[in-house]
Amino acid sequence: MREDMSTPILQARNLNKSFGGTPALQNLNLDIWPGQVVGLLGENGCGKTTLMKIFAGVLQGYRGDVKIAGMKPGAETKALLAFLPDESFFPNHLTIDGCLELFQDFFADFDTKHAEDLLTLFALPRDKKLREMSKGMREKVQVAMLMGRRAKVYLLDEPISGVDPASRDILLRAITMDLEPDSLIVISTHLIHDLEPLLDSVVMMRYGQILVNAPVDALREQHGKSIDELFREVYR
Repeated sequence: MREDMSTPILQARNLNKSFGGTPALQNLNLDIWPGQVVGLLGENGCGKTTLMKIFAGVLQGYRGDVKIAGMKPGAETKALLAFLPDESFFPNHLTIDGCLELFQDFFADFDTKHAEDLLTLFALPRDKKLREMSKGMREKVQVAMLMGRRAKVYLLDEPISGVDPASRDILLRAITMDLEPDSLIVISTHLIHDLEPLLDSVVMMRYGQILVNAPVDALREQHGKSIDELFREVYR
C-alpha cells in the first residue's frame, strides 16, 4: 500500500517526555510511511497516547525532534492531521447535525458527503443529542466526523474500545472506507484480534520505547504466528 517509501510522513528522533518526573517516552525513534494502516500496540501506560498527542500537536514540553510530513508540529501540520482522542470531544448538547455544522465550520478539508455516508452506514438516530446516546454510538459519531476529513494522517486512540463486538467490524470498515491511497491511519488498540485483518504494519511499544516496527506480513513469516499471538508472546 505504500505510495512513497523515500520519506516517512511521521518521524521521531530521541523523543523524551515525562510527567511529574515519571518518563512516558524514553529516547524514542520512529519512522512511519504513508499509504498504510498501522497498529500502535502496547500495554496501558506504555506511551501510546502520549506519542499520538505529540504528533497531533496537542502535547508540548517534550525533548527531541518530531516531524509530520517534514514539518515540526504546528498549524501547518494540524491541517494535515486528524486526531481522535480516547475521550469525547463534542459538547453533549449537540445533535449529529450540530456536529456536522461544527466540522464544516472548523475544517476546510471536511467532506460532508463522506461523513453523511458513514452516518448512514452506522444507522445513527439523527434527532438524539449526544448525551442521550450510548458510548458506542457517540464513538461512531466521532469516527464519522473525523474520517469525513480528507486528511493525510489519521491518529485514532482506542477507537473501538467502547464499541460492542458486533459493531466493531462495521466501525473498522468505516475507518478504511474511501480512503486516499497515500493516507496514513495509525490506530492505538489492545483489541488486536479485531484489528489485525486491516493492518499493514505494527508498532509495538513498552516503557516508552519502540520494541517492534515492521510490516505484518514479514512478522507473520518470520515468527510463524499471527500478530495477536506474537503480541501475547512479547507482552507475556
